[in-house]
Amino acid sequence: MTLPDENIHPIATGKAAETVGKHQDPQELVFYSGWFCPFNQRVWIALEERGILYQYKEVNPYKKEKHFLEINPKGLVPAVEYKEKALYESLILLEFLEDAYPSYSPNLLPSDPYERAYERIWVDHIAKAIVPAWMRLLMAQPNEREKQDSARKELYEAQKRLLNEVKGPYFAGEQFTLVDVAIAPWIVRDYVLAENRGYKWEDVGNGWVKYAEALSSRDSVRRTTSDRDKHQATYDRYLRGEAQSEAAKAIRAGKPLP
Repeated sequence: MTLPDENIHPIATGKAAETVGKHQDPQELVFYSGWFCPFNQRVWIALEERGILYQYKEVNPYKKEKHFLEINPKGLVPAVEYKEKALYESLILLEFLEDAYPSYSPNLLPSDPYERAYERIWVDHIAKAIVPAWMRLLMAQPNEREKQDSARKELYEAQKRLLNEVKGPYFAGEQFTLVDVAIAPWIVRDYVLAENRGYKWEDVGNGWVKYAEALSSRDSVRRTTSDRDKHQATYDRYLRGEAQSEAAKAIRAGKPLP
């Protein structure tokens, strides 16, 4: 039997494919990627934003090589090899890139200790409130109106809390930061909710529309985003209630996401 997930396009497309083509030469940092994964895109955005040299390697989610499973026994992207040492988990990797490449600019965390801690609070809010609500709304089926309404309300409320802290155009003002990186991959996928789950940026507020547009048009975000139709195909299985991914299982079990 063919699982729905096996229909995922095997490689990046559009601008993301152009970016992949520029990062095939060996480097001390090897980025093991899944083009379709929003958690993965967080790290990819940071690499592109800061101009860090890296080698891109696409991971086939249904035929994972032995070496990749040695790097990350969970078998999940994103993961990196840095000087032949392995690391994984998207938010950990974002912090690692700040620590390992401090001279690359722009830095995504401010130098002031208080401001760094403050931004981490809102990265945590995205991870624990916004992303789980986004996923719950996605997985609430058309005949589950109460679940849809509850998840949509939860998502709007979580986004409004973040919006209250956004200085504009980005979270911290003119500077693009780790908070923006942490949420951008879901912003560029919001059309899936808009087309299928009654979600609207406008319902969060005009400020959210401006913020979402600023993130969507950021060059590092655009360079790591594949064609919309290929992304849509990766979410069809969620919309049909057939998702088998680790993220879907975690949501259903009430566990933290990667």
